[in-house]
Amino acid sequence: MTTRTLFITGASSGIGAATARAAAEAGWSVALFARSADKLDALAAEIGDKALALPGDVTDLSAVEAAVARTVERFGGVDAAFANAGMGLDTPGTVAGDPEEWRRMVDLNIMGLLYTARAALPELKKTKGTLVLTGSAAGRRHIPGSIYGATKWFVHGYGGNMAEEMREWGGRCAVIAPGMVDTPFFDAAKPDQLQPEDVAAAVMHAIDAPARAAIREIYLMPQA
Repeated sequence: MTTRTLFITGASSGIGAATARAAAEAGWSVALFARSADKLDALAAEIGDKALALPGDVTDLSAVEAAVARTVERFGGVDAAFANAGMGLDTPGTVAGDPEEWRRMVDLNIMGLLYTARAALPELKKTKGTLVLTGSAAGRRHIPGSIYGATKWFVHGYGGNMAEEMREWGGRCAVIAPGMVDTPFFDAAKPDQLQPEDVAAAVMHAIDAPARAAIREIYLMPQA
């Protein structure tokens, strides 16, 4: 059986790293894309030959395209892509917030996701593959004044639109929408909340589902 390949952005820690480990354990090859070269190299060394470290900035389209090309060169194709890279705001609020921080967040949460889709879709079309997007509980409900939440509303809307487009050629698009997860996204540990492995399991469910089943959204909340 040919090994399938998963391309992951934001792969150096948290949900991305947990998904890389879960996918490799399930027999997938994993292409790991993030800015932190040291963390990527350590993760790739931990996983072994099934992993390829690809340092780069997801807000640079040419860097993402080059990373996908290297993935194909190494593993022969892309069967799933996980647009996971994202950030929140240190200073929330429209009046109190920092417009430059907004711009960085929009570049990462929206443009980085679009660049990942643009770079991966030609390869996914060849394999009738799956595009997975990291949404959020914040993209499913209104939170007073949340600009971060609004970027995740974009992810949910785009994910539904892509699911309709990709089904025309046998592909699938899934949005994984977790509530609070205990990751470096937060300054303080959240041990009673969702763990990265919980979200990774949802990603694996979406990409391992039989071809007849399109898992369009998985919404996870911490039981606590």
